[in-house]
Amino acid sequence: MSRAVVYEEFGGPEVLQVREVPEPHAGPGEIRVRVAAAGLNPMDWGLAAHANLAAQFGVTVPSGFGYDLAGMVDEVGDGATGFSVGQRVFGGAMARAAADFAVVPTPASTLWPTPSGISDVVAATLPVAGLTAAAALAAIGLKRGDTVLIGGAAGGVGVFAVQLARLAGARVIGTASAETFDFLRELGASPVAYGPGLADRVRSFSPTAATDLFGTETASAALSLGIPPERISTIAAGPNPPGGVRATGGVDAGPAELKRITDAILSGDLVVPIAATFALERVREAVELQASRHVHGKVVLTL
Repeated sequence: MSRAVVYEEFGGPEVLQVREVPEPHAGPGEIRVRVAAAGLNPMDWGLAAHANLAAQFGVTVPSGFGYDLAGMVDEVGDGATGFSVGQRVFGGAMARAAADFAVVPTPASTLWPTPSGISDVVAATLPVAGLTAAAALAAIGLKRGDTVLIGGAAGGVGVFAVQLARLAGARVIGTASAETFDFLRELGASPVAYGPGLADRVRSFSPTAATDLFGTETASAALSLGIPPERISTIAAGPNPPGGVRATGGVDAGPAELKRITDAILSGDLVVPIAATFALERVREAVELQASRHVHGKVVLTL
C-alpha cells in the first residue's frame, strides 16, 4: 500500500483526504516516480472545487490531486524510453502528483531530468508556475527597455514573471498587497497596491506592456492607460479576456523555457521563494494557506 491525496466529491479543502491506496507499478511503456515533493498551484484546488473546470482537464471524481512533482524514477516498464531507475526528475502528472508514487507514460513530454544543484522542493515548483510566467511574457513580446506592469506579482506565478522580466532587461511594476511590498522590492520590482484606482497609481511609471496573473483588474487598467491589447496578456480571465488582450498559459511556453529557468536558478540569477512546506498529511492546511492569496512564493507538499 501507499499514500495518495484523493477526493470523492467536488468542494473546498475539506474534501481532500490522505488515504492508503494500492501501490501503483509501471506497466509497459511507463515509468514510476517515487515522489519527494509536490508543488501546489491554484489550478489544483480549482479542479477539486469546480466540476466544470475539472471536466476541461479530463478530471472526474473520485480523483487524485496535484500536478507538479519532483522525485526519482524507481521503476521502468518494458519498452519505456528516456529515463532510467535512479534518475531524478521533475514535471507534471495530472491529478496524481500528491502521492507516494506517480506512474507516467513514455515518451514523457511532461517530465524532465532534475539538474544537479536544484532540490526536489524547488524543482516541484517549476513546471506550472515557471512555464506560465514565461508564456505570459512571451505573449506580449517583452523586450529590453520595456516597463511592464505585472498583476499579482507576489504570487506563485508572479515571482517567476517578475524575475524573468528583469532578466529580459525590463523595468517591473508589480501589483500586490502592502505587506508584500518589501518582498517585491527584493525581487527587483517597484510595488503598487492593487484595487480601485490602479491605473492612476501606475500612470507615472508609463508602462509599455502588462500581464495580469490574477483576474482582469490589471489588464483593464493597462487598457485604460492606452497600452495596445497585443501588449497585454492574461492567464486567468478565460478564453475571451477584456478588450482583445492575449489569453495564454503554460501550454503556450516554448520547449526551451524550463531550461532557461533552471539555468538562471543555478547561476543565482533567479530565486524561488518557498513560502511554506507541509507534510502530505497536512494537505488541507497547505491548500488553505495558498488559497488565502497572502503567501509570498510557493507552497510545497513533502513526502
